[in-house]
Amino acid sequence: MINDNWKIRLSRAQAFSRTIFHFPFQISHLPFVFLLALSILGSLPGAKYLPTDARAATRNANTSRVPFLSATNTVATSPKVQQVAAVGMTVSNMDASVAFYSKILSFEKISDAEVTGEDFERLQGVFGLRMRVVRMRLGSELIELTEYLAPKGRPVPVDSRSNDQWFQHIAIITSDMDKAYAWLRQNKVEHASTGPQLLPEWNKNAAGIKAFYFKDPDKHALEVLQFPAGKGDAKWHHASNKLFLGIDHTAIVVSNTEASLKFYRDVLGLSIAGTSENYGTEQEHLNNVFGARLRITSLRAGGGGPGIEFLEYLAPRDGRPAPADERASDLFHWQTTLIVDSTEQIAQGLTEENYRLVSPGAVSINDRRLGFGKGLLVRDPDGHVMALIEK
Repeated sequence: MINDNWKIRLSRAQAFSRTIFHFPFQISHLPFVFLLALSILGSLPGAKYLPTDARAATRNANTSRVPFLSATNTVATSPKVQQVAAVGMTVSNMDASVAFYSKILSFEKISDAEVTGEDFERLQGVFGLRMRVVRMRLGSELIELTEYLAPKGRPVPVDSRSNDQWFQHIAIITSDMDKAYAWLRQNKVEHASTGPQLLPEWNKNAAGIKAFYFKDPDKHALEVLQFPAGKGDAKWHHASNKLFLGIDHTAIVVSNTEASLKFYRDVLGLSIAGTSENYGTEQEHLNNVFGARLRITSLRAGGGGPGIEFLEYLAPRDGRPAPADERASDLFHWQTTLIVDSTEQIAQGLTEENYRLVSPGAVSINDRRLGFGKGLLVRDPDGHVMALIEK
């Protein structure tokens, strides 16, 4: 039975049809008039949006011209991460990697440990492991190199590109790009960019930045970066006679900025530090990806350390997802170490939000030579691994 409310709505539809189309209302006209009635009633106070409105809103939100986020519209949340402590990568030959980072890039080795045992197997998700871990410092930032003596993993795919979703790099700050590039050429590093690129003046947030991508002996992507006056952390502009100064950030390719923000900002508590949209011939030749157009979002932890920078390729959209079977022993494995207050608490939150843990949960580490007592590894929405540790 049609209730009184619907009788009123149909009466309005009948009146509308007589006024606009001058024909009497009949049952055969019901579907047409029903839609007209909903259209009219949708403009009344308290009316709900139709499904088509919701789809239009979604399309608008997903266009490449979405407004950039800033610190003023972040979600209020208590920070779980105190500090970004180090950026790590798996290497095939520790001695060769240490020589590369120390002799060419001026990193200083500060620790060297060989560990094995069930604690580390559970933490890293690799059975039967024996690994050598070397920490190296440049300025006040750290990298952590790990060689799996057992088991050996797979190399970086030879056809890797900068828009593949396993891509990650560290951005090393130089005081002089011309000298840095000449030095890297002298040491015969492998190019990943055509050459150093000067980002154009029209790009307000990135104008004047000089950047160059290259590779280490295991084909990990590295960036050397020079900020112009007024951009970047003030410490990068202090007078120095050193060519390489420190690590500004680690960059990761993401498929969807909003999904990544839910993980890094809303769950881990990092804060947005800056955004830009980069494209043009300079960006294409920097990334060595034709037609590259990137939405870039930088995040920072309150306690310091390198930033974490999202690279979302608005074009081209053909970057490949990270292999589902990637393991910590593979040479394309990176893990960024974040210091947290409580691994137990954060493990529970990550599980409730259905994020993929590499570890079975918070793992207690009896061997303290790596500098922490509890830890867990978790994958972000695109498979990048964060190592959450508790001192």
